[in-house]
Amino acid sequence: MVGGILSFLAALLHIGCIAFGPDWFRFFGAPEPLVVAYENGGNRLIWMTISITLVLTVWGLYALSGAGLFRRLPLLRTVLIIIAAIYVARGLFLIPAIVYVPYPEGAFDYWSSVIVLLYGLVHMVGIWKSWPDWKRKPQ
Repeated sequence: MVGGILSFLAALLHIGCIAFGPDWFRFFGAPEPLVVAYENGGNRLIWMTISITLVLTVWGLYALSGAGLFRRLPLLRTVLIIIAAIYVARGLFLIPAIVYVPYPEGAFDYWSSVIVLLYGLVHMVGIWKSWPDWKRKPQ
């Protein structure tokens, strides 16, 4: 359940970026060229943010389904494992980035990686705790 709430929170923050504009996009780490294009009337950043929001919302729904708050969604175990893996991989991406490229650029890059890694770990704990409840029912 906590993983679902965290995914919904991340989705809400993305909606906040759309609602509150360039300062929010910058604060939450959007690439500067995309923010500048947005300020000049481009809509690519908006569509990217909407797409991320939709993905995070679906992830939240899957997590809540895994917690048993509503009916079991299709491929529940597989999707939850993929979600946790994506969060953990994104969180751990910082390590090779530090070693091999001139990245990260600021504190946000470090904090966002730690936060996303924690999201992944929360999802992993949820999967581990709920796994016995997800036994397949005979068809």
